[in-house]
Amino acid sequence: MKNATGSDRRAYDHWAPTADRRSWLRTAILSTSLVAAAIGQSRAQANSSVAPAETAAACATPSGWVDVKTGRSIDRGELFRDVVAKASVVVLGESHTDVDHHLWQLHTVAALHGRGGNIVIGFEAFPRRLQSVLDDWIGGKLTDEAFLKASEWRQVWGYDAALYMPLFQFARLNRIPMIALNVERKLVSQVGQKGWEGVPAAEREGLSDPAPADPAYQRELARVSLMKKAMPPGADPFSSSQGPNLPEPSEAALDEAVKEPEFKRFVEAQLTWDRAMAEALASAKRKFSGATVVGILGSGHVAGGHGVPHQLKALGIAEPRTFIPVSADGACTLVGTGFADAVFTLPRTDETPPAERPRLGVLLGEGAGAPRINRVVGNSVAEITGLKAGDEVVRAAGLETRNPEELVEVVARQAPGTWLPLSIRRDGHEIDLVAKFPTRPRQDR
Repeated sequence: MKNATGSDRRAYDHWAPTADRRSWLRTAILSTSLVAAAIGQSRAQANSSVAPAETAAACATPSGWVDVKTGRSIDRGELFRDVVAKASVVVLGESHTDVDHHLWQLHTVAALHGRGGNIVIGFEAFPRRLQSVLDDWIGGKLTDEAFLKASEWRQVWGYDAALYMPLFQFARLNRIPMIALNVERKLVSQVGQKGWEGVPAAEREGLSDPAPADPAYQRELARVSLMKKAMPPGADPFSSSQGPNLPEPSEAALDEAVKEPEFKRFVEAQLTWDRAMAEALASAKRKFSGATVVGILGSGHVAGGHGVPHQLKALGIAEPRTFIPVSADGACTLVGTGFADAVFTLPRTDETPPAERPRLGVLLGEGAGAPRINRVVGNSVAEITGLKAGDEVVRAAGLETRNPEELVEVVARQAPGTWLPLSIRRDGHEIDLVAKFPTRPRQDR
Protein backbone atom coordinates (compact mmCIF):
# COMPACT_ATOMS: atom_id res chain seq x y z
CA MET A 1 0.00 0.00 0.00
CA LYS A 2 1.26 3.47 -0.84
CA ASN A 3 0.82 6.45 1.36
CA ALA A 4 1.48 10.16 1.33
CA THR A 5 2.34 12.44 4.17
CA GLY A 6 -0.69 14.26 5.47
CA SER A 7 -2.94 12.91 2.71
CA ASP A 8 -6.30 11.24 2.50
CA ARG A 9 -6.09 7.59 1.53
CA ARG A 10 -9.63 6.52 0.80
CA ALA A 11 -11.57 6.84 -2.40
CA TYR A 12 -14.47 9.24 -2.77
CA ASP A 13 -15.11 10.00 0.88
CA HIS A 14 -15.20 13.78 0.54
CA TRP A 15 -17.98 15.48 -1.39
CA ALA A 16 -18.76 19.07 -2.24
CA PRO A 17 -21.68 20.40 -4.26
CA THR A 18 -20.87 21.16 -7.89
CA ALA A 19 -22.28 24.66 -7.52
CA ASP A 20 -19.71 25.42 -4.83
CA ARG A 21 -16.62 26.51 -6.76
CA ARG A 22 -14.59 26.24 -3.57
CA SER A 23 -14.83 22.46 -3.75
CA TRP A 24 -11.76 20.49 -2.90
CA LEU A 25 -10.17 17.72 -4.90
CA ARG A 26 -8.57 15.04 -2.86
CA THR A 27 -7.22 11.67 -3.79
CA ALA A 28 -6.98 8.29 -2.15
CA ILE A 29 -4.45 5.64 -2.99
CA LEU A 30 -4.95 1.89 -2.66
CA SER A 31 -2.58 -0.84 -3.80
CA THR A 32 -4.52 -0.95 -7.05
CA SER A 33 -4.08 2.81 -7.55
CA LEU A 34 -7.82 3.22 -7.02
CA VAL A 35 -7.74 7.00 -6.84
CA ALA A 36 -10.70 9.31 -6.73
CA ALA A 37 -11.44 12.93 -5.97
CA ALA A 38 -14.57 14.17 -4.28
CA ILE A 39 -16.55 16.66 -6.21
CA GLY A 40 -20.07 17.12 -7.49
CA GLN A 41 -23.52 16.22 -6.33
CA SER A 42 -26.54 15.10 -8.32
CA ARG A 43 -29.39 17.61 -8.51
CA ALA A 44 -32.90 16.38 -7.73
CA GLN A 45 -35.47 19.07 -8.35
CA ALA A 46 -38.00 19.54 -5.59
CA ASN A 47 -40.96 21.85 -5.24
CA SER A 48 -40.79 24.07 -2.20
CA SER A 49 -43.55 26.08 -0.64
CA VAL A 50 -41.09 28.09 1.44
CA ALA A 51 -40.70 31.75 0.58
CA PRO A 52 -37.22 32.55 -0.84
CA ALA A 53 -36.46 34.97 1.98
CA GLU A 54 -37.29 32.36 4.60
CA THR A 55 -35.15 29.77 2.84
CA ALA A 56 -32.20 32.15 2.54
CA ALA A 57 -32.43 33.06 6.20
CA ALA A 58 -32.41 29.42 7.30
CA CYS A 59 -29.70 28.03 5.06
CA ALA A 60 -27.35 31.02 5.40
CA THR A 61 -27.43 31.09 9.21
CA PRO A 62 -24.61 29.20 10.97
CA SER A 63 -25.33 26.61 13.66
CA GLY A 64 -28.73 25.56 12.38
CA TRP A 65 -30.41 22.47 10.97
CA VAL A 66 -31.99 22.84 7.53
CA ASP A 67 -34.37 20.56 5.65
CA VAL A 68 -32.59 20.20 2.30
CA LYS A 69 -35.74 19.44 0.33
CA THR A 70 -37.73 22.48 1.48
CA GLY A 71 -35.14 24.87 2.83
CA ARG A 72 -37.01 25.18 6.13
CA SER A 73 -35.21 25.53 9.42
CA ILE A 74 -35.61 22.42 11.59
CA ASP A 75 -36.09 22.56 15.34
CA ARG A 76 -33.29 20.36 16.64
CA GLY A 77 -35.31 19.11 19.57
CA GLU A 78 -38.10 17.91 17.31
CA LEU A 79 -35.58 16.39 14.90
CA PHE A 80 -33.84 14.31 17.56
CA ARG A 81 -37.13 13.25 19.19
CA ASP A 82 -38.38 12.05 15.81
CA VAL A 83 -35.19 10.10 15.08
CA VAL A 84 -35.24 8.41 18.48
CA ALA A 85 -38.98 7.68 18.33
CA LYS A 86 -38.61 5.93 14.97
CA ALA A 87 -35.43 4.08 16.03
CA SER A 88 -33.98 5.07 12.68
CA VAL A 89 -30.72 4.19 10.99
CA VAL A 90 -28.92 7.55 10.76
CA VAL A 91 -25.73 8.16 8.78
CA LEU A 92 -23.61 11.18 9.66
CA GLY A 93 -21.26 12.29 6.89
CA GLU A 94 -17.81 13.71 7.51
CA SER A 95 -14.62 14.94 5.95
CA HIS A 96 -12.11 12.79 7.79
CA THR A 97 -9.69 15.67 8.51
CA ASP A 98 -12.19 18.39 9.48
CA VAL A 99 -12.31 18.98 13.23
CA ASP A 100 -15.69 20.75 13.05
CA HIS A 101 -17.24 17.71 11.37
CA HIS A 102 -16.10 15.45 14.19
CA LEU A 103 -17.28 17.86 16.89
CA TRP A 104 -20.67 18.04 15.16
CA GLN A 105 -20.89 14.25 15.10
CA LEU A 106 -20.09 14.08 18.82
CA HIS A 107 -22.73 16.69 19.66
CA THR A 108 -25.32 14.95 17.49
CA VAL A 109 -24.68 11.57 19.06
CA ALA A 110 -24.80 13.14 22.54
CA ALA A 111 -28.12 14.81 21.70
CA LEU A 112 -29.62 11.52 20.52
CA HIS A 113 -28.38 9.80 23.65
CA GLY A 114 -29.70 12.64 25.81
CA ARG A 115 -33.17 12.17 24.34
CA GLY A 116 -33.23 8.79 26.01
CA GLY A 117 -32.27 7.05 22.83
CA ASN A 118 -30.96 3.50 22.91
CA ILE A 119 -28.17 4.06 20.42
CA VAL A 120 -25.45 2.08 18.67
CA ILE A 121 -22.56 3.68 16.75
CA GLY A 122 -20.94 2.17 13.67
CA PHE A 123 -17.61 3.37 12.30
CA GLU A 124 -16.18 3.25 8.80
CA ALA A 125 -12.72 3.45 10.41
CA PHE A 126 -12.69 -0.20 11.54
CA PRO A 127 -12.82 -3.43 9.51
CA ARG A 128 -15.10 -6.05 10.99
CA ARG A 129 -12.21 -8.33 12.04
CA LEU A 130 -11.48 -5.76 14.79
CA GLN A 131 -14.93 -6.00 16.40
CA SER A 132 -13.55 -7.74 19.49
CA VAL A 133 -11.20 -4.79 20.07
CA LEU A 134 -14.16 -2.40 20.03
CA ASP A 135 -15.99 -4.65 22.49
CA ASP A 136 -12.98 -4.65 24.83
CA TRP A 137 -12.78 -0.85 24.62
CA ILE A 138 -16.44 -0.40 25.53
CA GLY A 139 -15.95 -2.94 28.31
CA GLY A 140 -13.23 -0.78 29.87
CA LYS A 141 -10.46 -3.32 29.27
CA LEU A 142 -8.15 -1.03 27.26
CA THR A 143 -6.44 2.30 27.82
CA ASP A 144 -6.56 4.88 25.05
CA GLU A 145 -3.08 3.93 23.88
CA ALA A 146 -3.78 0.20 24.05
CA PHE A 147 -7.01 0.66 22.11
CA LEU A 148 -5.32 2.54 19.27
CA LYS A 149 -2.56 -0.06 19.12
CA ALA A 150 -4.92 -3.05 19.21
CA SER A 151 -7.17 -1.48 16.56
CA GLU A 152 -4.11 -0.94 14.32
CA TRP A 153 -5.18 2.68 13.98
CA ARG A 154 -2.10 3.90 12.13
CA GLN A 155 -2.13 1.06 9.64
CA VAL A 156 -5.87 0.65 9.10
CA TRP A 157 -7.19 4.22 9.19
CA GLY A 158 -4.29 6.59 9.71
CA TYR A 159 -6.10 9.89 10.26
CA ASP A 160 -5.41 11.93 13.37
CA ALA A 161 -6.73 9.85 16.27
CA ALA A 162 -7.33 13.02 18.31
CA LEU A 163 -10.22 13.87 15.99
CA TYR A 164 -12.02 10.62 16.78
CA MET A 165 -11.09 9.88 20.41
CA PRO A 166 -13.77 12.15 22.02
CA LEU A 167 -16.47 10.14 20.26
CA PHE A 168 -14.83 6.84 21.21
CA GLN A 169 -14.56 8.00 24.83
CA PHE A 170 -18.18 9.15 24.88
CA ALA A 171 -19.25 5.69 23.71
CA ARG A 172 -17.10 3.96 26.34
CA LEU A 173 -18.26 6.18 29.21
CA ASN A 174 -21.89 5.57 28.33
CA ARG A 175 -21.47 1.88 27.37
CA ILE A 176 -22.74 2.55 23.86
CA PRO A 177 -21.93 -0.38 21.55
CA MET A 178 -19.43 0.42 18.79
CA ILE A 179 -19.70 -1.52 15.53
CA ALA A 180 -16.93 -2.11 12.96
CA LEU A 181 -18.55 -1.38 9.59
CA ASN A 182 -15.78 -1.86 7.07
CA VAL A 183 -13.98 -4.64 5.22
CA GLU A 184 -10.29 -5.00 4.49
CA ARG A 185 -8.85 -2.65 1.90
CA LYS A 186 -7.41 -5.73 0.22
CA LEU A 187 -10.92 -6.82 -0.80
CA VAL A 188 -11.76 -3.41 -2.29
CA SER A 189 -8.43 -3.46 -4.12
CA GLN A 190 -9.14 -6.90 -5.55
CA VAL A 191 -12.50 -5.74 -6.84
CA GLY A 192 -10.83 -2.69 -8.37
CA GLN A 193 -8.41 -5.00 -10.20
CA LYS A 194 -10.64 -7.92 -11.14
CA GLY A 195 -14.22 -6.74 -10.78
CA TRP A 196 -16.78 -8.13 -8.31
CA GLU A 197 -17.32 -11.37 -10.21
CA GLY A 198 -13.55 -11.86 -10.50
CA VAL A 199 -13.18 -12.20 -6.72
CA PRO A 200 -14.08 -15.69 -5.41
CA ALA A 201 -17.11 -15.71 -3.11
CA ALA A 202 -14.97 -17.17 -0.32
CA GLU A 203 -12.80 -14.03 -0.39
CA ARG A 204 -15.65 -11.48 -0.18
CA GLU A 205 -15.87 -11.48 3.64
CA GLY A 206 -19.45 -12.76 3.47
CA LEU A 207 -20.81 -9.79 1.52
CA SER A 208 -23.88 -10.27 -0.62
CA ASP A 209 -24.06 -8.83 -4.14
CA PRO A 210 -24.32 -5.02 -3.98
CA ALA A 211 -27.38 -3.33 -5.42
CA PRO A 212 -26.41 -1.80 -8.79
CA ALA A 213 -25.39 1.84 -8.89
CA ASP A 214 -28.12 4.07 -10.27
CA PRO A 215 -27.28 6.25 -13.30
CA ALA A 216 -26.81 9.39 -11.18
CA TYR A 217 -24.23 7.66 -8.97
CA GLN A 218 -22.39 6.35 -12.04
CA ARG A 219 -22.24 9.86 -13.48
CA GLU A 220 -20.79 11.23 -10.26
CA LEU A 221 -18.20 8.48 -10.10
CA ALA A 222 -17.33 9.11 -13.75
CA ARG A 223 -16.84 12.79 -12.93
CA VAL A 224 -14.52 11.81 -10.06
CA SER A 225 -12.44 9.60 -12.35
CA LEU A 226 -12.13 12.22 -15.09
CA MET A 227 -11.26 15.01 -12.67
CA LYS A 228 -8.37 12.94 -11.37
CA LYS A 229 -7.12 12.24 -14.89
CA ALA A 230 -7.33 15.96 -15.71
CA MET A 231 -4.71 16.87 -13.13
CA PRO A 232 -1.53 18.11 -14.84
CA PRO A 233 1.56 15.86 -14.87
CA GLY A 234 3.64 16.36 -11.76
CA ALA A 235 0.85 18.13 -9.88
CA ASP A 236 0.66 17.44 -6.18
CA PRO A 237 -2.60 15.48 -5.79
CA PHE A 238 -2.50 16.02 -2.04
CA SER A 239 -2.51 19.80 -2.22
CA SER A 240 -5.97 21.26 -1.93
CA SER A 241 -4.77 24.16 -4.08
CA GLN A 242 -4.64 21.82 -7.09
CA GLY A 243 -8.31 20.97 -7.13
CA PRO A 244 -10.72 23.90 -7.27
CA ASN A 245 -9.95 25.22 -10.76
CA LEU A 246 -9.89 21.98 -12.73
CA PRO A 247 -12.30 21.98 -15.68
CA GLU A 248 -15.65 20.28 -15.22
CA PRO A 249 -15.87 17.20 -17.50
CA SER A 250 -18.23 17.54 -20.46
CA GLU A 251 -21.33 15.40 -20.83
CA ALA A 252 -19.73 13.70 -23.84
CA ALA A 253 -16.67 12.82 -21.77
CA LEU A 254 -18.88 11.38 -19.04
CA ASP A 255 -20.75 9.30 -21.62
CA GLU A 256 -17.46 7.79 -22.82
CA ALA A 257 -16.07 7.26 -19.33
CA VAL A 258 -18.95 5.08 -18.15
CA LYS A 259 -18.31 2.68 -21.05
CA GLU A 260 -14.73 1.88 -20.07
CA PRO A 261 -14.04 -1.55 -18.46
CA GLU A 262 -11.76 -0.02 -15.83
CA PHE A 263 -14.54 2.37 -14.84
CA LYS A 264 -16.91 -0.56 -14.31
CA ARG A 265 -14.39 -2.07 -11.88
CA PHE A 266 -13.98 1.29 -10.17
CA VAL A 267 -17.74 1.50 -9.58
CA GLU A 268 -17.84 -2.08 -8.29
CA ALA A 269 -15.03 -1.30 -5.84
CA GLN A 270 -16.99 1.68 -4.51
CA LEU A 271 -20.14 -0.44 -4.25
CA THR A 272 -18.18 -3.02 -2.24
CA TRP A 273 -17.42 -0.37 0.37
CA ASP A 274 -21.00 0.89 0.36
CA ARG A 275 -22.48 -2.59 0.65
CA ALA A 276 -20.16 -3.65 3.46
CA MET A 277 -21.08 -0.70 5.65
CA ALA A 278 -24.78 -0.96 4.84
CA GLU A 279 -24.83 -4.67 5.75
CA ALA A 280 -23.10 -3.96 9.07
CA LEU A 281 -25.57 -1.17 9.91
CA ALA A 282 -28.55 -3.34 8.93
CA SER A 283 -27.17 -6.21 11.02
CA ALA A 284 -26.81 -3.91 14.03
CA LYS A 285 -30.41 -2.78 13.55
CA ARG A 286 -31.55 -6.40 13.78
CA LYS A 287 -29.26 -7.25 16.70
CA PHE A 288 -30.08 -4.23 18.87
CA SER A 289 -33.86 -4.18 18.85
CA GLY A 290 -35.37 -0.73 19.19
CA ALA A 291 -32.00 1.02 18.95
CA THR A 292 -31.15 4.05 16.86
CA VAL A 293 -28.15 2.96 14.79
CA VAL A 294 -25.76 5.79 13.91
CA GLY A 295 -23.17 5.42 11.16
CA ILE A 296 -20.01 7.58 11.14
CA LEU A 297 -18.95 7.66 7.47
CA GLY A 298 -17.20 9.74 4.89
CA SER A 299 -19.67 12.06 3.17
CA GLY A 300 -19.03 10.46 -0.21
CA HIS A 301 -20.77 7.34 1.07
CA VAL A 302 -23.76 9.41 2.23
CA ALA A 303 -24.41 12.36 -0.10
CA GLY A 304 -27.18 12.09 -2.63
CA GLY A 305 -28.44 8.87 -1.10
CA HIS A 306 -26.42 6.96 -3.69
CA GLY A 307 -23.93 5.05 -1.54
CA VAL A 308 -24.72 3.47 1.81
CA PRO A 309 -28.34 4.77 1.96
CA HIS A 310 -29.06 3.13 -1.42
CA GLN A 311 -27.65 -0.17 -0.20
CA LEU A 312 -29.58 0.10 3.10
CA LYS A 313 -32.85 0.44 1.22
CA ALA A 314 -31.95 -2.62 -0.87
CA LEU A 315 -31.42 -4.49 2.41
CA GLY A 316 -34.88 -3.57 3.70
CA ILE A 317 -34.08 -0.47 5.78
CA ALA A 318 -36.92 1.65 4.45
CA GLU A 319 -36.06 5.19 5.55
CA PRO A 320 -32.43 5.73 6.53
CA ARG A 321 -31.78 9.32 7.57
CA THR A 322 -28.83 11.24 6.12
CA PHE A 323 -27.25 14.25 7.85
CA ILE A 324 -24.16 16.14 6.64
CA PRO A 325 -22.43 19.29 7.97
CA VAL A 326 -21.82 22.05 5.40
CA SER A 327 -20.55 25.60 5.47
CA ALA A 328 -23.26 28.25 5.79
CA ASP A 329 -21.86 30.03 2.73
CA GLY A 330 -22.65 27.04 0.52
CA ALA A 331 -25.73 25.55 2.16
CA CYS A 332 -28.25 27.54 0.12
CA THR A 333 -26.99 25.97 -3.13
CA LEU A 334 -28.20 22.60 -1.81
CA VAL A 335 -31.84 23.52 -1.21
CA GLY A 336 -34.10 21.55 -3.55
CA THR A 337 -31.56 18.81 -4.15
CA GLY A 338 -31.14 15.25 -2.91
CA PHE A 339 -27.87 16.04 -1.13
CA ALA A 340 -29.10 14.82 2.29
CA ASP A 341 -32.23 14.79 4.41
CA ALA A 342 -30.83 17.60 6.53
CA VAL A 343 -27.64 19.62 6.81
CA PHE A 344 -26.09 21.38 9.77
CA THR A 345 -24.66 24.79 8.87
CA LEU A 346 -21.11 25.39 10.06
CA PRO A 347 -19.50 28.85 10.38
CA ARG A 348 -18.71 30.49 7.05
CA THR A 349 -15.31 29.75 5.60
CA ASP A 350 -14.33 33.42 5.61
CA GLU A 351 -14.91 33.43 9.37
CA THR A 352 -12.78 30.35 10.03
CA PRO A 353 -10.32 30.01 7.13
CA PRO A 354 -8.81 26.53 7.15
CA ALA A 355 -5.06 26.19 7.22
CA GLU A 356 -3.34 23.73 4.94
CA ARG A 357 -2.08 20.69 6.83
CA PRO A 358 1.72 20.30 6.83
CA ARG A 359 2.87 18.53 3.68
CA LEU A 360 6.31 17.21 2.94
CA GLY A 361 5.37 16.50 -0.67
CA VAL A 362 6.34 12.86 -1.16
CA LEU A 363 4.70 9.56 -2.00
CA LEU A 364 5.80 6.84 0.39
CA GLY A 365 6.10 3.09 0.36
CA GLU A 366 7.56 0.45 2.63
CA GLY A 367 11.38 0.31 2.69
CA ALA A 368 13.94 -1.77 4.54
CA GLY A 369 12.73 -0.96 8.03
CA ALA A 370 11.99 2.67 7.15
CA PRO A 371 9.58 4.51 4.85
CA ARG A 372 10.90 4.76 1.29
CA ILE A 373 10.28 7.84 -0.87
CA ASN A 374 8.77 6.66 -4.16
CA ARG A 375 8.23 10.13 -5.64
CA VAL A 376 9.03 13.72 -4.79
CA VAL A 377 6.41 16.29 -5.79
CA GLY A 378 7.67 19.28 -7.75
CA ASN A 379 8.13 22.58 -5.90
CA SER A 380 7.42 20.91 -2.57
CA VAL A 381 9.14 21.14 0.81
CA ALA A 382 10.75 17.77 0.04
CA GLU A 383 12.20 18.93 -3.31
CA ILE A 384 13.56 22.14 -1.79
CA THR A 385 15.09 20.10 1.04
CA GLY A 386 16.91 17.85 -1.44
CA LEU A 387 14.99 14.63 -0.85
CA LYS A 388 15.07 12.17 -3.76
CA ALA A 389 13.11 9.12 -4.91
CA GLY A 390 14.71 6.06 -3.36
CA ASP A 391 15.67 7.79 -0.10
CA GLU A 392 14.61 6.05 3.11
CA VAL A 393 13.68 8.28 6.06
CA VAL A 394 15.14 6.56 9.10
CA ARG A 395 14.50 9.37 11.61
CA ALA A 396 12.37 12.52 11.76
CA ALA A 397 12.69 15.05 14.59
CA GLY A 398 15.05 12.58 16.25
CA LEU A 399 12.40 9.84 16.30
CA GLU A 400 12.91 6.54 14.51
CA THR A 401 10.42 6.10 11.64
CA ARG A 402 9.86 2.44 10.80
CA ASN A 403 6.96 2.76 8.40
CA PRO A 404 5.08 5.42 6.39
CA GLU A 405 2.45 5.90 9.09
CA GLU A 406 5.05 6.96 11.67
CA LEU A 407 6.53 9.55 9.31
CA VAL A 408 3.04 10.84 8.45
CA GLU A 409 2.36 11.31 12.16
CA VAL A 410 5.56 13.32 12.72
CA VAL A 411 4.91 15.57 9.71
CA ALA A 412 1.29 16.16 10.77
CA ARG A 413 2.50 17.61 14.09
CA GLN A 414 4.66 20.30 12.46
CA ALA A 415 3.61 23.92 12.90
CA PRO A 416 4.06 26.63 10.24
CA GLY A 417 7.71 27.71 10.05
CA THR A 418 9.00 24.47 11.62
CA TRP A 419 12.50 23.19 10.78
CA LEU A 420 12.22 19.39 10.77
CA PRO A 421 15.51 17.41 11.06
CA LEU A 422 15.53 14.29 8.89
CA SER A 423 18.02 11.43 8.73
CA ILE A 424 18.05 9.86 5.27
CA ARG A 425 19.56 6.59 4.06
CA ARG A 426 20.75 7.02 0.47
CA ASP A 427 22.93 4.57 -1.46
CA GLY A 428 23.92 2.86 1.76
CA HIS A 429 24.96 6.09 3.51
CA GLU A 430 23.09 8.06 6.14
CA ILE A 431 22.87 11.83 5.68
CA ASP A 432 21.14 14.56 7.65
CA LEU A 433 18.84 17.14 6.08
CA VAL A 434 16.51 19.81 7.44
CA ALA A 435 13.03 20.29 5.95
CA LYS A 436 11.83 23.87 6.37
CA PHE A 437 8.05 24.32 6.33
CA PRO A 438 6.69 27.70 5.17
CA THR A 439 5.65 30.19 7.82
CA ARG A 440 2.28 30.78 6.12
CA PRO A 441 0.74 27.53 4.84
CA ARG A 442 -1.20 27.69 1.59
CA GLN A 443 -4.93 28.41 1.90
CA ASP A 444 -7.76 27.04 -0.17
CA ARG A 445 -9.54 30.36 -0.28
